[in-house]
Amino acid sequence: MKLGFGIRLIAAALALGVIQTAGAADPDKKEIRFGATAGPYSDQIRYGIKPLLEKKGYKVTIVEFSDYVQPNLALADGAIDANAFQHVAYLKKFSGDRKLQLSEVIQVPTAPIGIYSRKHKSLTEVRPGASVSLPNDPSNLARAIAMLQQIGWITLKAGTDPIRASERDIEGNPNKLKLIQLEAAQLPRSLDDVDFAFVNGNFALSSGLKLTEALSLEKIPDYYMNLVAVRTADTGKPFVKDIREAYQSPEFKATTQQRFAGFLPPAYQR
Repeated sequence: MKLGFGIRLIAAALALGVIQTAGAADPDKKEIRFGATAGPYSDQIRYGIKPLLEKKGYKVTIVEFSDYVQPNLALADGAIDANAFQHVAYLKKFSGDRKLQLSEVIQVPTAPIGIYSRKHKSLTEVRPGASVSLPNDPSNLARAIAMLQQIGWITLKAGTDPIRASERDIEGNPNKLKLIQLEAAQLPRSLDDVDFAFVNGNFALSSGLKLTEALSLEKIPDYYMNLVAVRTADTGKPFVKDIREAYQSPEFKATTQQRFAGFLPPAYQR
């Protein structure tokens, strides 16, 4: 009996020691694994944020992703500490649908969705039956649907919420456009096969397209500005505060003006 009690005491002490060590180490966290989609958002971290955090003693590792699903799953699982690739509408829907505790930290300079074509030089060249590729994730699909209405190619049913718009909300399609939904990362490749393609700014730039080559660019509302996200439990921690301050710094603003012309800046940088 005494032996069993002693073993339990040792186990409890070891467990308490682990908890105390983890709790003590966390405020002094000096390694940040920062996830982002490959292209401009990982480059923003690489050239504008990582150097500032390293000056504060952090070791920063950039983890690149090629889709819009894995960065949030990796963040929730603890494989990364922060990510930058999504807007708040996507974050809320994704984390709500999957019951993930993720929160916004700060908005970042954002590349708009653009309409691109290798077959046409103007939107006025749209013809009946033209094929148009769009993102297939709900939030970015809604952005493309809203742009289709803005340029006059479709009309939406009265009262349609632009954040949740889908093909079901289309009331008029006078040119009988063929709308083809694809994973966002595949949209640049679709340009050889379709008349027009809606391409998210990050995937456009990472594929070699230029924002200035777009036939039209969206005017991004605040709820589509991209952001940095962390686990909700981490929002008050020092490393999150330091990430926020890096994005708000004059040094980062100068980097974005030099390297990311055409991006819409957050309100605090305007």
